[in-house]
Amino acid sequence: MILKKKTFTYRGKTLEELKTLDVREFAKYLRSRERRNVLRNFQEIEKFIKKSKEKQKRNKKIKTHQRDLIVVPEMVGMNIQIYNGNTFVSVEVIGEMLGHKFGEFAPTRPKVKHSKAGVGATKGTKHKSKK
Repeated sequence: MILKKKTFTYRGKTLEELKTLDVREFAKYLRSRERRNVLRNFQEIEKFIKKSKEKQKRNKKIKTHQRDLIVVPEMVGMNIQIYNGNTFVSVEVIGEMLGHKFGEFAPTRPKVKHSKAGVGATKGTKHKSKK
């Protein structure tokens, strides 16, 4: 039995077909909220793509604070650094990210690491010295 490698598709279109589409044409394949966002802000998305392609040519890092931009097919393959409020989180854009916002891939809050309770956190340690 020969296993075929599964190719990525988004709403029945391959990545190559999607890359030929304009940003506004791609919006037709998005869900309603993302579609409205792209149609309102397509100039902003196109400006970001243009700037990032220029930076890629000069081998510069693509850094952005714009966490509300929707991922479109032209961004697939780019390595973008997204600001999370503290540092820039490096994100490699892949096909599965299409239609999602940048902010979803750069969490602003760290994962909670529960450890042993500190002094004063429990009744048994309430009257101990805090030195």
